[in-house]
Amino acid sequence: MKSVKNSIFLALFSAMILVSCAKDKPLTSESADVETTSHGATYVVDTLNSRIEWKGYKVVKTEQSSHFGTIKFESGDLTVKDGKLESGKFVADMNSLTSVDLKEDAEQLAKLNGHLKSGDFFETDKFPTASYEITKVSAKESGDYNTILDGNLTIKGITKPVQFNANVSVKDGETSIATEPKDIKREDFGVKFQLPLANGLIKDEVNLQILIKAMEKK
Repeated sequence: MKSVKNSIFLALFSAMILVSCAKDKPLTSESADVETTSHGATYVVDTLNSRIEWKGYKVVKTEQSSHFGTIKFESGDLTVKDGKLESGKFVADMNSLTSVDLKEDAEQLAKLNGHLKSGDFFETDKFPTASYEITKVSAKESGDYNTILDGNLTIKGITKPVQFNANVSVKDGETSIATEPKDIKREDFGVKFQLPLANGLIKDEVNLQILIKAMEKK
């Protein structure tokens, strides 16, 4: 009987040791199912040489059936480990949104920019920034782009997962990212006219391309 009790005691003691060791063991990215890491070199986005390029389209073709322009970045940083992009987040200044195709017509440019920043579209007084946070970086084996970026896009306080194909380069203390132009459904992010009938005049899809240049933080 004493032998049986000793065996039970030893079994319980061994189990406690195993559980304790498991708690003390640091989680790896595999066991924690973490796709990206913040461990590595930090690269700061060069906001003067980075931008978002956008295109919007009307449903009915006219002389001004589409507009295109840029949005500047307010801030951003990347993490690079062993020469590879690991993670990153970019914050866009929505008040910098402007139409490039109307740059020669100051009156129409001011009118369109004001409209896009109003409550009918991006409501920049209430939502002055938008952001994209990379949650996963994968190598792309074929095609014109070498990387797949998975991440969360936030516009007007609404966050949705969005995947981009991208060309990523890390070299000599500089990282560059150029995503493939991609259509985003603006209404998914609450970007729509207050009058429902007006939404039928403009396509739901807005084409976005992210262009990033970042320098290693010393």
